[in-house]
Amino acid sequence: MYTTAKKPYINRLLEVAMLVAEATAGTDINLVVAALLHDAIEDSEVPRELIADTFGDDVTSIVAEVTDDKSLPKAERKLKQVETAPLKSPRAKVLKLADKTSNLRALAASPPTDWTVKRRIEYVKWARQVVEGLHGANLKLEAQFDEAARAAERSFRVAKGI
Repeated sequence: MYTTAKKPYINRLLEVAMLVAEATAGTDINLVVAALLHDAIEDSEVPRELIADTFGDDVTSIVAEVTDDKSLPKAERKLKQVETAPLKSPRAKVLKLADKTSNLRALAASPPTDWTVKRRIEYVKWARQVVEGLHGANLKLEAQFDEAARAAERSFRVAKGI
């Protein structure tokens, strides 16, 4: 999503991996590894083949499943996330849910300085739309997402003086 001024980006990847590990009680190591790498293709242009050679096809397929196609316009990528969320594999749904939870926690705690309140509101609304398609993936993680969304909403109400 973005890097806040207060936290190194790696912290977000670690948080997503921790959320996945907790949600699965540590029983799916490949999913936790995929959580650590979930933005590697999309944001760091790590070749899919390098992930496969290093971590195997299972991890690679999960990472690829949650990777946006950066050749598409941003609005189209966002719409595609909403449309494809219900079609994801159960493991990719858990990872996507953890990612959205982490994003909203970061948005509440330390929003990007160049984001307006309107943009923050729109992001939370969009994240909720994506997560609607992930329902049933993991009840504990869904509850954590809901709390993160409420915290993000409280944060921009404070920013607006409401």
